[in-house]
Amino acid sequence: MAKEIINRVANSKLITIDLEDYYPQGERVRLDISQWLAGGFILRELDFRASLAAYNWEQHQNQMVAMYCSTEAILPAWTYSLVSLLLAPVATKNIVGDLDQLESIIYSEIIQNLDLGYCEGKPCIIKGCANKPIPQNAYVLLSQKLLPIAKSVMYGEACSFVQLAKR
Repeated sequence: MAKEIINRVANSKLITIDLEDYYPQGERVRLDISQWLAGGFILRELDFRASLAAYNWEQHQNQMVAMYCSTEAILPAWTYSLVSLLLAPVATKNIVGDLDQLESIIYSEIIQNLDLGYCEGKPCIIKGCANKPIPQNAYVLLSQKLLPIAKSVMYGEACSFVQLAKR
């Protein structure tokens, strides 16, 4: 008689956390503010405000926007804040930076708000393979959040992992 195969991984108390499960839907776009600068370099406040007033902000409805300036223009500190306030009613998120920074900030907020109480005293694996653009910083932040509560923190898959920390 053949011996029954027992799936020890399925029967273990191991908790796998897959950051892809928290990936927020929504289009990510870049917005170059140099389009509103004279010659792409000079911010003339009245012209800048007039250009912003004429811009179709609705096109950013439900988007996550990374604002940047493609030129080496020297901008007043209030520039991005003004654009951000115009984006706020339509975009779901807006930041100054590139798309990688946008993803990192999105995940930073997600991880900060995660309730990981179910990981208390348990071995946890942070799933390493992802098909979505999970920023490296997300793995770092999740590891740090798990460290004081989990019995152990690992990275990878249940069948093949790297031990990061153990209490």
